[in-house]
Amino acid sequence: MNEFDLIAHYFKRPAKNADLGVGDDAALVSVAAGDQLAISADMLVAGRHFFQDADPERLGRKALAVNLSDLAAMGAEPSWFTLSIAMPAMDTAWLAAFSRGLLAMADEYDLSLIGGDTTCGPLTIAIQIAGKVPRGQALLRSGAKLGDEVWVSGYLGAAAAAVMHRTGRVTLTDTLAKRCDLRLDLPTPRLALGLRLRGLASAALDISDGLLADLRHICEQSACGAEVWLDAVPFAPDLLSLPQDLRQEAFLAGGDDYELCFTAAADQHAAIVALAAELDLPLTQVGKIGKGSDVTLLNAAKQPVPVTFHGFDHFA
Repeated sequence: MNEFDLIAHYFKRPAKNADLGVGDDAALVSVAAGDQLAISADMLVAGRHFFQDADPERLGRKALAVNLSDLAAMGAEPSWFTLSIAMPAMDTAWLAAFSRGLLAMADEYDLSLIGGDTTCGPLTIAIQIAGKVPRGQALLRSGAKLGDEVWVSGYLGAAAAAVMHRTGRVTLTDTLAKRCDLRLDLPTPRLALGLRLRGLASAALDISDGLLADLRHICEQSACGAEVWLDAVPFAPDLLSLPQDLRQEAFLAGGDDYELCFTAAADQHAAIVALAAELDLPLTQVGKIGKGSDVTLLNAAKQPVPVTFHGFDHFA
């Protein structure tokens, strides 16, 4: 099987919402008047972003999920994606499982694969995703204002606990390890939430590198500071078995959660509580936007807590 056989066998199929998909030098798509394109790209490198022995079907799902999460953070509706993949050798069993997971995820969100590239090299998966958002309604990192509340969706830290277990930093029971593995391998992109936050949130992003590190991006783009209330951050119950320092590291800086962190004016508090009930998704206020330029962690007495850990850094 050569490169073009690989594409045709595992990845070529009709593009449902594009004018032209896989098979030409470029894809063709049409965008309705009044919409903007939201475009994002993520690269996953074996040994850096996922373990070398990662289940390929789960990896196919996750590779698309982390890109969908970026669009969720923008309040965009996903439509198309491209896939570029480097592999050290032709492995048809791996490709069959990977493509099965990837395309099942695409079908769940009505996404069309419209192009990409393949080559020989260290295992690397690069996806570019595009979606639509009404002009002027995208959620940005630059909209947070003094007095806004800081919220997060879901529960944080289970994915980080899975990494800690796999690298020998902690030892989880088989049951806990399997549950945490699910959060690491199969994150849920919060697309329904992102769409509903249009006009409600003032700023948003997804938590990929850890809550404290990612919230700093909002502070930087919005020229503000933020305080995070340690006791308010919703962490996964599975973390209770970890030592306190590692538990806090997991839910504050572990990354790979792919939940949304967003800010909203205080007068939207009741609306966000109602939205949580409607979506059956926990939404928790974990702090507020203030003066300054950094994120400060506070305890129950509102005293600063020293932070000795940092979010994920690709070049650290």
